[in-house]
Amino acid sequence: MINQLLPRSAADRSDDDLLALYDYPSKRPWARFNFIASLDGSAAHQGVSAPLGNEGDRRLFGLLRRLSDVILIGAGTVRAEGYAGPLVSEGDTRWRTDRGLSAHPALAIISGTLGLDPDSDLFRLSPVRPLLLTTAAVDPERVRSLSEVADVVIAGAESVGARTCVSTLNDRGLGRILCEGGPSIFGAFLAEDAVDELCLSLSPLLTGGQGSPIAAGADNPELHRLALASLLESDSALYGRWTRATSR
Repeated sequence: MINQLLPRSAADRSDDDLLALYDYPSKRPWARFNFIASLDGSAAHQGVSAPLGNEGDRRLFGLLRRLSDVILIGAGTVRAEGYAGPLVSEGDTRWRTDRGLSAHPALAIISGTLGLDPDSDLFRLSPVRPLLLTTAAVDPERVRSLSEVADVVIAGAESVGARTCVSTLNDRGLGRILCEGGPSIFGAFLAEDAVDELCLSLSPLLTGGQGSPIAAGADNPELHRLALASLLESDSALYGRWTRATSR
């Protein structure tokens, strides 16, 4: 059961209620980040985020994917969490196709070195051809090898630019962006003021400081204020949604 606390109180929200609450604004592109953190600020336990989540978090996680055009992740998150195979359920697929969306959201991976195995399950089992966003400095042999299993796009000279990444996805009709990590990607987007929305699950667990924060490596970004759009609760966990103004 997921209960709504803000903007109004309501108990036991249905999937339709939650999809309406989290629907993307009409503005495109829109970069939404989804993270979970423990009460003492860790984004993971023993290297992965799954132990921090509960049933409510997992339910919202799936619904956010259902709404997106593209799931954006860093190569480090791929290696730590595993993204092989379908990333949405059969029910999500039916919901999407009934509304004229692609059956499966696109999958975009940011990798400065293309240090991914083209023979891995990530590529073999993916229901969509992944998109790899990399730099002009990457080894051409890596580009050649991975171009056989994915679309490789140069999105920066020595590092992948956040705004370049967003515009590249939007140009491909993938304006409803859902980024699932990791902390270095979030930090890079913060540094370029390219974060439109943060969905943050606050887990009622303490990790003893084991694990990184949700953002890392940002180069002294300025402060940017977001507004609390909604707040949900389930089994002592809180799920907040913070958004920026719809105009930059």
